[in-house]
Amino acid sequence: MFVSNALHRSLKAPRSDSDSCCVTLLYHNEENVERIVEKEAEVTLRVEDVMVKEVKKIDANMTIKEAAGVMNKFEIGCLIAVGKGRVSGILTERDLLKRVVAEGKDASKIRVRDVMTSPLVVAEPKMDLGEAVKLMFQMKIKKLPVVEGKRLVGLLSLTDIARFQPQMLGLVKQLAATRAAPKSMQKVINRYVV
Repeated sequence: MFVSNALHRSLKAPRSDSDSCCVTLLYHNEENVERIVEKEAEVTLRVEDVMVKEVKKIDANMTIKEAAGVMNKFEIGCLIAVGKGRVSGILTERDLLKRVVAEGKDASKIRVRDVMTSPLVVAEPKMDLGEAVKLMFQMKIKKLPVVEGKRLVGLLSLTDIARFQPQMLGLVKQLAATRAAPKSMQKVINRYVV
């Protein structure tokens, strides 16, 4: 193991008697260091470790024009829609393009509830990050709202995962190689994974 070899090389000869004590202690703890490093490699990340905690919410009765204004103001690609006091859907840039712009609808007359994606596919904060990635591939989504109980606590995106955790890129590569990656994910995969 790399740590073992590096420690072993650094422990060849003490420079003084006071160093001898430390070197001996380190040498005897080499096995423990290896176990700690191996244990840390086994630790998996959870959704809560990567998710964005400040999620912008909008009223599901808001017009698409107003919602687009919020997206522009905060420079974000999605909003969580709330209706009757609970999370009811997600409005993404893709929803705007497919269901409003491409169909030539008037954004000042269409409501968020008419074009948002609903029902939501969600994750829990304690969910293993690898499982969340698999869920995103299975459902062909790039953004995953994170809910604890019935309360929205965050948002996980494929871009966040790609930027934050290089180990997850291996899983994304595997999934992309064994399944056709959804078009909506292809840009992120091409940029961060390939």
